[in-house]
Amino acid sequence: MNTANLLRLVSLAAIWGGSFLFMRISAPTLGPAVLIEFRVLLAALFLAAVGLVLRKKLQLREHWKHYFILGFFNSALPFLLFAYGAQVLSASLESVLNATAPMWGALVGAVWKRQAISARTALGLVLGTVGVALLVGFDHVSARAGAGLATVAALAAALCYGIASVYARSARSVEPFANAHGTMWSSAIMVLPVLPFFPSSGAPTPGIAGAVLALGILCSGIAYLVYFRLIAEVGSASALTVTFLNPIFGILWGVLFLGETVGWYTLVGAPIVLLGTALVTGFTPRIKRSAGAVAASGK
Repeated sequence: MNTANLLRLVSLAAIWGGSFLFMRISAPTLGPAVLIEFRVLLAALFLAAVGLVLRKKLQLREHWKHYFILGFFNSALPFLLFAYGAQVLSASLESVLNATAPMWGALVGAVWKRQAISARTALGLVLGTVGVALLVGFDHVSARAGAGLATVAALAAALCYGIASVYARSARSVEPFANAHGTMWSSAIMVLPVLPFFPSSGAPTPGIAGAVLALGILCSGIAYLVYFRLIAEVGSASALTVTFLNPIFGILWGVLFLGETVGWYTLVGAPIVLLGTALVTGFTPRIKRSAGAVAASGK
């Protein structure tokens, strides 16, 4: 991996790690549905503008059903679940829970293909479970009202990413930019019916408005472009390493900008979760070229 791609990888991890910061800032006031509707709509509009400049076709007639399936599991539902969790959970905790997505993907893939789970994968799943238990069990945030349901929502969001990754590998190949663009529009449509159930609790401040803009344009629109550029340059296996870097920035931004504390359980639990993820995915630092991935874990 050359210097330019390494910078792209680190920048992407910093952006996606920042998404949990921005959700933590805005979700308690706007509510999950309003926040995510703005997020995916802004991303869709941004990608539409980029598509016009680059003359990228959406091919809606051929792939609309695919956009809705992938958009549901890779954007609409996990974004809503993480935003729901962000009303209570810290940005640090959510960023680590997000890193369990590849583990869920391995479980879903094993069930989908009816294949036995290897010893290495089983060990990774056990370690991941232990790491999550440490993080949730000892984090002071778990004492807040609604923290249990918020944690379940965050883990369910990671499960959605796992489902999306398995579906994407079995679905008909679609051009990566069209995937990102199409799923943002489909997500904007799917989130609309949820709006009445999660009304905002107050008017957005300039800081909240800035967080929403950052979520939509930076963490969704621009991040997708960087991610798919990485896949094209170094392959999906190497681009997957962003999963291991996201929590580092998620914790860092939470500490720097929200005053979140890092306890011993974070320092112990987070590496255990990441080790479990590495075992489940079979991750090694060697560069591999492979067919482009479609689903991204950890926005």
